[in-house]
Amino acid sequence: MFFLSEIEHTLMLPPHLLNRPLDEAIKEQLDLIFLDKVIDKHGLCVSVYDIRSISGGFILPGDGASTYTVKFRLVMFRPFVGEIIIARLKESTVDGLRLSLGFFDDIYVPVPFLFSPNRNEPVPGHKNRVNWIWNYMHEDYSVDAEDEIRFKVHDVSYPPIPLEPKDVKPFAPMVVTVSHTLKSLSLPYKSLL
Repeated sequence: MFFLSEIEHTLMLPPHLLNRPLDEAIKEQLDLIFLDKVIDKHGLCVSVYDIRSISGGFILPGDGASTYTVKFRLVMFRPFVGEIIIARLKESTVDGLRLSLGFFDDIYVPVPFLFSPNRNEPVPGHKNRVNWIWNYMHEDYSVDAEDEIRFKVHDVSYPPIPLEPKDVKPFAPMVVTVSHTLKSLSLPYKSLL
């Protein structure tokens, strides 16, 4: 779920940070640039782990910032296919469930991968919201925000960045698709496979 990724980046350090220790100032700038950002095929940056090397320090003519080449490692969130994770319900629609880990909210469970047998009921007063009901051993269990949902990662994708602003829906740079869900209740667990 979490990996270390080594990256090399050319960084301009603003003049107001030059009075601080170099490694602290560079780490602060790296945090501003990378923290909570998705890097294609690497995942979501959770933290700057360490700085491996710093070189450069050139000040270009007409610019007060010094330029450094920095090699560093980032802690990245990137679940692998087949991994079992526990999350909480973020949103429930006719298309399925959207789950959250607290720091990452783009986990989707399409309807064919929901626990079965199931059905949905519209939520009064909410246009696109539904409650999913799971029938387990002849009893109905509603999926709600208090429940933990155990799931198996089916796919991790990095959709292309939309170039046209005509799409008004929010863009997710990393999407985790789920298969084989099981609501974590005080029920005997059955196989996720």
